[in-house]
Amino acid sequence: MDSPAEFDVRAEDGARRVFLKGDWTAASIGRAANRLADTLKRDTQLRVDMTEVGRCDTAGAFAVLRAGGGRLTKETVAAPPRVTRLLELVEHVMPKTPAPFVKPTSFRDLLERIGRGVLNVGKEFYGTMAFMGHVMVAIGRLIVDPRRIRWAPCFSLAERAGLDAIPIVTVTTFFIGAVVGFLGANELQKFGAQVFAVELIGIAVMREFNIIITAVLLAGRSASSFAAEIGAMKMNQEIDAMQIMGVDPFEALVLPRFLALLMTIPLLTFIATIAGLIGGLLVSWAVLDISPAFFLQRIVENVGISHFWVGMSKAPIMAVTVAGIGCRQGMLVGGDVESLGRRVTTAVVQAIFAIILIDAVFAMLYMKLDV
Repeated sequence: MDSPAEFDVRAEDGARRVFLKGDWTAASIGRAANRLADTLKRDTQLRVDMTEVGRCDTAGAFAVLRAGGGRLTKETVAAPPRVTRLLELVEHVMPKTPAPFVKPTSFRDLLERIGRGVLNVGKEFYGTMAFMGHVMVAIGRLIVDPRRIRWAPCFSLAERAGLDAIPIVTVTTFFIGAVVGFLGANELQKFGAQVFAVELIGIAVMREFNIIITAVLLAGRSASSFAAEIGAMKMNQEIDAMQIMGVDPFEALVLPRFLALLMTIPLLTFIATIAGLIGGLLVSWAVLDISPAFFLQRIVENVGISHFWVGMSKAPIMAVTVAGIGCRQGMLVGGDVESLGRRVTTAVVQAIFAIILIDAVFAMLYMKLDV
């Protein structure tokens, strides 16, 4: 069993000497370290004798060196060879400077953070406009010379980024339509107006949920994929090599991804509309006993085609948004993997935020236009 760490002060040859005894280990040091620091602080000429110390580990050595405040040397410390080596080892790894003082956060610091955030938003907006300017220049070149369009990567990306998402889009919107049908049936039955659940399903699916669900899913699949692919090329300096060879990265990498989503998002939105209506139809048939023929008749007569075109009109804007954010974040990747992961995450978050914001703007615009 360890004996507690102790020390006493004796006067020898007109000088005070501190004698340590007991076991100076992490388990037995107790408050002896603080008392030793207070004792050594009052002495200008330090003399420490550790010959009577039983066991000593790194915790004990650190406590002795910290109590000495950097003033202990080989001449002022008498210790067995094993303890001397331990003191030298701990002294070697001890920090030479004290830990920096962390200033508490003040109201001024909060204002500075808000100000930096506003500046970052401005820089982000400026960078986005510069990126879109490059894209517009590349589009102008393609209009002047359509032979510059790279159709092979366009169709390949359309398959990978768009058509491969058909199953997940179909399943998701099917259940969204079913959930809307359940909610409408439960709430409207209280007022005896359960037949109006058909209009609720039709308007919600054709006007909002079809494009929102499609765009959000593509933000998670395509925006992250675009950012990762272009970012990996940026890390490997492949984009720099393309520029040296005279190949415009916006024509070779960015525009094919824009065209791929412009071709596929309207198709995915249409498929999402059909799947959502089928989900609502099945729920209405099972819960409200509304036949499929009656359901479709009310959709045609009371909902109409205008809500469908309202949802479809958002598809090109969502395609440009998802592709633009994914490609831009990929172009901003630095030379390390941490930057790649950060930019991929930023691409998904910004794309989803932009999708919700754009949908809200469209909702207010169509409300003003009474569409």
